[in-house]
Amino acid sequence: MDLHSLQAFIQVAEKASFSRAAQALHLTQPAVSKRIASLEEQLHQKLFDRIGRSITLTQAGLALLPRARRLLVELEDTRRLLANLSGEVQGPLILATSHHIGLHRLPPLLKRFTQLYPQVKLDMRFQDSEQAYSGVISGDLELAIVTLAPVPDPSLVVVPVWTDQLRFVVAQGHPLSRLSHLQLSDLTHHDAVLPGRQTFTRGIVEQVFHEQDLDLNVTLSTNYMETLKMMVSIGLGWSLLPETLIDTSLSVLPLAHPPITRPLGFLYHRERTLSNAAKQMISLLEAERQAQLTV
Repeated sequence: MDLHSLQAFIQVAEKASFSRAAQALHLTQPAVSKRIASLEEQLHQKLFDRIGRSITLTQAGLALLPRARRLLVELEDTRRLLANLSGEVQGPLILATSHHIGLHRLPPLLKRFTQLYPQVKLDMRFQDSEQAYSGVISGDLELAIVTLAPVPDPSLVVVPVWTDQLRFVVAQGHPLSRLSHLQLSDLTHHDAVLPGRQTFTRGIVEQVFHEQDLDLNVTLSTNYMETLKMMVSIGLGWSLLPETLIDTSLSVLPLAHPPITRPLGFLYHRERTLSNAAKQMISLLEAERQAQLTV
């Protein structure tokens, strides 16, 4: 089995589409089809059922998929291990980060990294934190810099770097902005705009209200903090946003509640080989962590 055929097989299986797999691999659709046909011929097994436009894995395909993924991860680990022997900091570094962290926390660090290590080819992927966790676990990502999960995964090394202070906010002139003494229960009578239900940040908000046996009235959701800020600023409801996003378009609510925070940091798989580039990125993140501790 050749590496390129396995890569094509995994992409088609994950995307359930030859055309989308071709786009991801920067190939033509006939080229992907040829690789799958070659793999099926080598294995003497049909890997996909093609019924109309529907593509599903056969039993043989289902059996091959997890093994193909493991094989590619092991090959990538081997590549990193051998590349590290030179001691040089170069080559690809695949990392994921959220839009908010990428815009508000990472720019100075990324600027320094690219100045120090110009031979590294950064492959940055903007993803939801939950998606990035899955990517590191599966081996698709070497490193992620994201909102940290409330319950750590034992397969990952997870290191907090920053702490986001979250504030309850509304638009200037919103009815809640005219109240001087607020309780959480007051917010339940007004529309909320919050991150998506499956996000770590939404879980933090829901836990705060659940502890007081209160229900949320969520009318709109999005995973992009900047979009939430816009929704709040035009009066669509209240939200809980990081201090880094708050400006004069928003009014911070004087809520009688202890500060709410969320941890931001980096994570990588504890059993996989890190490239020299990833090690140097982690070194800069560790230095940033130490700087935050002294503030």
